Amino acid sequence: MPLLNKTEARPSSTAPSGRSSSWSAARLALTAFFAVDGFLFASWVVRIPDVRAQVAASHSALGLALLCISAGAVATMALIGRLCLRFGSRRVTVVSVGVLSLAVALPAHTRSVLGLGAVLLLFGAGYGAANVAMNSAAVDLVAELRRPVMPSFHAGYSLGGLLGAAVGGLLAARIDAARALALAAGLGLAVTLAAGAALLRAPAVRPPAVDPAAGRAPAGRSAGLLVVLLGLVALCTAYGEGALADWATLHLTDDVHASAPVAAAGYAAFAFAMTAGRLSGTWLSERLGQTRLMLFGGLAACAGMATAALAPSVPAVLAGFVLVGLGLANVFPLAVARAGAAAGPQGVATASTLGYAGMLVGPPVIGFLADALSLPAALLTVAAAAALAGLLAVAVDRGRAA
Repeated sequence: MPLLNKTEARPSSTAPSGRSSSWSAARLALTAFFAVDGFLFASWVVRIPDVRAQVAASHSALGLALLCISAGAVATMALIGRLCLRFGSRRVTVVSVGVLSLAVALPAHTRSVLGLGAVLLLFGAGYGAANVAMNSAAVDLVAELRRPVMPSFHAGYSLGGLLGAAVGGLLAARIDAARALALAAGLGLAVTLAAGAALLRAPAVRPPAVDPAAGRAPAGRSAGLLVVLLGLVALCTAYGEGALADWATLHLTDDVHASAPVAAAGYAAFAFAMTAGRLSGTWLSERLGQTRLMLFGGLAACAGMATAALAPSVPAVLAGFVLVGLGLANVFPLAVARAGAAAGPQGVATASTLGYAGMLVGPPVIGFLADALSLPAALLTVAAAAALAGLLAVAVDRGRAA
């Protein structure tokens, strides 16, 4: 598999990746799949309180039910990598997003915690399958375009998530969870049909087997080691994302004494900064090179998180969260893309599984450390993880050159 782009060199003017072809029907369709994936997940998240009340779940029971999403996703990811090799990433993408679209409507129709856990297993399986398949298809498109466009797909996911949260919030006071999630499911199925038709009609991508930057593709144990390292990069990045999702607002209210609206704006600032960073990710990758972008991103996120954790003023904390969002924005997409370039769909599956593990362990680790030390001290582990992600990206680059 080829590198997504040469780290420093610009793509040749004769490559089939000119500006006129960079937004092909396949790329537009795949971006739509990423966006609807984010939209569906956010549509579910904003309705968790309603579903919890419907099944009369305690905090601990709800936590166990929500864990089923993660269990379904992790259990599915390795299998989907093999299915992508057998049937093609595009076909698996269409089927997976279809399953996810259907599954998002089911939680609102459960009447017990056990039933909720069962449907969330299916939801998690669809979510995990969609993410592996979409990223695998994106890796193939990146190889065809010979441009580092992977961040643009993840920008679609971020935009879809922001839109899903906004629409879900607006509908929360107007319609019940069952109708809201049914509407989300209908939109997901409509996008699946329209974008799926375009994606499957587009010419199949057959990337060359030789890495033009390194002269040969990593193989065997070497490729496996690179994929694991890239998975650890994804883990460190997702650790920070998961931690901020659960603890940023609490840090602002408890440690910096911000008002509730300002605290809510703190995580929103992080999310918008991450979206903006991903929208500019291709441009930055082409000018800095992927390794430098991942290194600088990790170091920027480290500085931003250290500032947010230790600064005594609200503006400084908010500025720190923005810097974390900008820094982390492109590290995860590029790590997954490189894993796919090194080992195909199985590489994407491995890196995605490790990344998802990071998002799972982040919030509870921060909680335990906050009880033992303090929340600002616990949040410094996010800074350390971000710096480690950047340094691991450099180690991967040297491993490829070795």
